[in-house]
Amino acid sequence: MLGTGQRLRCDFSVAEALGQLLIWLVLTLITFGLALFVLPYYFLKAPINKTYVLDANGVATARLSVEVGFADILGHAIIWLVLTILTLGLAYFVYWQSVVKRLMNATVTVPL
Repeated sequence: MLGTGQRLRCDFSVAEALGQLLIWLVLTLITFGLALFVLPYYFLKAPINKTYVLDANGVATARLSVEVGFADILGHAIIWLVLTILTLGLAYFVYWQSVVKRLMNATVTVPL
């Protein structure tokens, strides 16, 4: 929890975002779209891991870290893949919110 006067700063660059987008575009094409079910985890995890907690003076005191195992990601993704097929794609939009919740609940602060 952030204390009084603390804030967050994300150092995730546009170049990193474009690189990630390019990699995931290639993976999506190679896997015929199946990579889109693990994409939200890695797409959202990268900026979280580049986020720092700043004190009232703007000095970084900790960083956010979220690590989820591939087995956890795959299990969750398979369930949502089935739900997405059954709902003709509509569940995929809810899946993103589910991933955000899982990542936020797995986020910890690591002192610098």
